[in-house]
Amino acid sequence: MDRFVFLTFDGLSRGAVYAAFALALVLIWRATRIVNFAQGAMAVATAYVGYSVSAATGSYWLGFVVAVLGGLALGAVTERVVMRFVDHSSHLNGVVVALGLVLVIQGVLGMIYGNEFRPAEAPFSRDAFTVGGIALLSRFDLFVFGAVFVVVALLAALFTRTSVGLRMRASAFAPDVSRLLGVNVGGMLTLGWALAAGVGSLAGMLVLPTELGLHPNAMDIVFVSSFTAAVVGGLDSTIGAVAGGLIVGLLLSYVSGYLGATVAPIAVLILLVVVLLGRPGGLFSRSAARAV
Repeated sequence: MDRFVFLTFDGLSRGAVYAAFALALVLIWRATRIVNFAQGAMAVATAYVGYSVSAATGSYWLGFVVAVLGGLALGAVTERVVMRFVDHSSHLNGVVVALGLVLVIQGVLGMIYGNEFRPAEAPFSRDAFTVGGIALLSRFDLFVFGAVFVVVALLAALFTRTSVGLRMRASAFAPDVSRLLGVNVGGMLTLGWALAAGVGSLAGMLVLPTELGLHPNAMDIVFVSSFTAAVVGGLDSTIGAVAGGLIVGLLLSYVSGYLGATVAPIAVLILLVVVLLGRPGGLFSRSAARAV
C-alpha cells in the first residue's frame, strides 16, 4: 500500500508537468488548428536562453521571465517567417515543416551550446514532504500545480470570456468568413502561435528540472508523453489537457513501478492507440470535430 501511495503522488507530479506542456499543444490547436511538432524544440531553445540569463545574473526568476518572453517572440517569428508561407491545403505540409524546424533548432542549439547535458536548477526544493514515512509532493511539485492552475484559468478566460479568444477560434475554423467580418486573421494566427510558444516555454522551464537537464533533445520524450496527454484529453479542451497529463503521469508511474521503466513508453503508445480507436476526439471532447 505504501508503494501504491508513493507511485500515485509521483504520477501526479509527473502528470502536472505533462499537463503544462499539453496546454501549449491545445492552445496552438485551438488557435490555428495545427499540431506544432516543433513545440518541444522551441521550448528547449528558450530554456537555454533563460538559464543562460540566470547564470549571468544569478536570478532564476529573471531567466524564467526571459524564457517566457522569448517563447512569445519565437512563436510570433515562426508564424510570420515560416508557417505563414506553408500551403495549408493539406495538414501534412505543416507537419513536415514543423519537423524540419525541429532538426534546424536542435542543430543550432548543438552548435552553440554543445550536446552535453547541463544542469537545470529548480527554484524550489525537490525533496518531497513525507507523511508516515511515505514521500508525497515537493515544494517544486506544488509550484508546478499552481502554475498549471493559473495557465488553465487564464486560457479558459481567454477563449470563453474575451472577444480576442472568439476571434482567434473564428480565424482558425473559418478564415475566409472571418476576413469578411473584419477580423485580422493574420494577426490572430500570429497571436495564437506566440501564446502557444510562450506557454510551451513556461512548460519547458517546469519540465527540465525534473528530467536530466538541458540538452538539444531534452524534450523529445516529454513531447511524446505530452502529445499523448493532449490527445487523450482532447485537443480542443484545456481541462482535458490537464486530465490527460495526470492520466499519462499516473500510467507511467504505475507501469514503471510495477513492470519496469522500459515498459512505460510502450504503455503510453498503447494508451494513445486505444483512445484514437475508441474516442478520436479525446475523452473530454464535446462533439465531433468540425471541418476546417
